[in-house]
Amino acid sequence: MAFYRVSVSLIICILGLVAMLESCNGQDSPQDYLALHNRARAQVGVGPMRWDNTVAAYAQNYANQLAWGDCSLTHSGGNYGENLAGGRGGFQLSGADAVRMWVDEKSMYDYNSNTCLSDNPWACLHYTQVVWRDSTRLGCAKVHCNVEGIIVICNYDPPGNYIGQRPYGDLAKSTI
Repeated sequence: MAFYRVSVSLIICILGLVAMLESCNGQDSPQDYLALHNRARAQVGVGPMRWDNTVAAYAQNYANQLAWGDCSLTHSGGNYGENLAGGRGGFQLSGADAVRMWVDEKSMYDYNSNTCLSDNPWACLHYTQVVWRDSTRLGCAKVHCNVEGIIVICNYDPPGNYIGQRPYGDLAKSTI
């Protein structure tokens, strides 16, 4: 009987750990990142992206580098388009939260002038990268930093945000 109680307790403990791990990773799967990106893209008539393991490995490698440094949101300067988001002070940032923040920049983008509506000329560039028509492959990563904080990175192939091009619709020249 004692063996039975220990086995049941052990199984309950293991199930609890699995549930905790799943909740920690919730909203950080490739499908979570893709679904939110593709929903935003569909709203402006742009085709869906697909998950790319090579792009995701790049994002993970760079995220790991940042995590062991000072956890600053510094772009990699690589050959991919890149969006970064971070949280500190106990803020629990999921991959889905990061993508939602980038998509929320839509309100700062003026399609007619192809500019960001802000004193900050970069205030909408996360959004325009999400919906950039030519970006078809996506890879993202999330890390907990060595110092307090979380970083989420999504990389896009091919990259977007080219000056003189619109992210979607008419390709007429403009200021982004």
